Amino acid sequence: MSMTLLCLFLHLLSLFSCSISYDPVREYSGSTFFDRWDFYGSWDNLTLGDVWWLDRTSSLQQNLVYINEQNRAIIKVDNISQVPFNEKRNSVRITSQDFYSVGSLWIIDLVHLPYGCSVWPAFWSKGPTWPDNGEIDIIEGVNIMGANQYALHTLPGCSQPQGVWQTGTSGPTDCSQPSGCTVLETSPNSYNEGFAAAGGGVWATQFDVAGIFIWFWSRANVPQSILQATSTSSIDISEWGSPSASYPAFGCNIPQFFSAQQLVIDITLCGVWAGNPTVYHPQCTDSGPTGHCYHDNVVGPGSPKYDNAYFEINYVRAYTTGSPAPTSSPSSVLVHDNESSRAVRLPAPTGFFSGPLNLANTSPTDAVTRHVDTDNHYMFLMDIDGQSKCD
Repeated sequence: MSMTLLCLFLHLLSLFSCSISYDPVREYSGSTFFDRWDFYGSWDNLTLGDVWWLDRTSSLQQNLVYINEQNRAIIKVDNISQVPFNEKRNSVRITSQDFYSVGSLWIIDLVHLPYGCSVWPAFWSKGPTWPDNGEIDIIEGVNIMGANQYALHTLPGCSQPQGVWQTGTSGPTDCSQPSGCTVLETSPNSYNEGFAAAGGGVWATQFDVAGIFIWFWSRANVPQSILQATSTSSIDISEWGSPSASYPAFGCNIPQFFSAQQLVIDITLCGVWAGNPTVYHPQCTDSGPTGHCYHDNVVGPGSPKYDNAYFEINYVRAYTTGSPAPTSSPSSVLVHDNESSRAVRLPAPTGFFSGPLNLANTSPTDAVTRHVDTDNHYMFLMDIDGQSKCD
């Protein structure tokens, strides 16, 4: 082994003990949860679901969004109204007014997810133009499927490599296909009634130049770093272990395929996934006499069909990495406030590659530091002078 490689190896070993800390940017919780979200205010013209996503005023008036006695945010489908044939049921879609760029971390803590025949909930992120600016599906499921599904949606050229370091099961790997590049959660209680029965759980998403990595923990397994965190404290992700879904950068140049992202929470009904007969029939053949998603669910009374079609959220938190970058840095992170048109410059993306020096094991939590240059090329910083990049 050459002296250079030996020094590199010793340096990499030193990095395994480094913590990876993220600083808080925004918390959505409690009485102010809905303050920094925009309400869609139209029918579902995106996934062709049989809902009207109401505006803010109507959502509040119809009690489809509110803060409950436990100080949690509720987002729900109308389960009270009698919907006549050829009309849609009311629901909610909200989009964050803030944009989060590469170098961000998002954590959502919930105690209940929407589920039931025809129900299609999602917590996801998007850029301004779809699919040009990318989409990250963090929580998504339909009907009464047993597990959560992750996905990326992009233009052609982004894919999930084979043999990535994750606990979930990969499906299609081409992120430009209609399904996106999907990963199915394998840990129990990530969706359906089992999620709430287990006390809910937490998802964390690292949106980084090294890749996009998503973790899920059922309530009993939530890491101490998250349990002990507050709305103002930094958070260390170095002990989180293998992510559920891993999309490393060597299969997808993240800054190329993803712009700054807005967070989205919504519930639609039926539509192109939940209402697709090949998906709907195996799960919901006994939900009504017609075997049709719309006729057997959306039409008619809302209860008991939609009594479980609601999110119950403790909080959503957004973080960024490192210390402030120079304002001239092209790779720094902008969180943009639509209300005041004020852009806040946050740290440039930082992160780590992990595991053996095998690109198929790329992960967010340790090993080789790197940064983005002015042309958005990701580069390895392999310091062989013994100076740790974690200082």
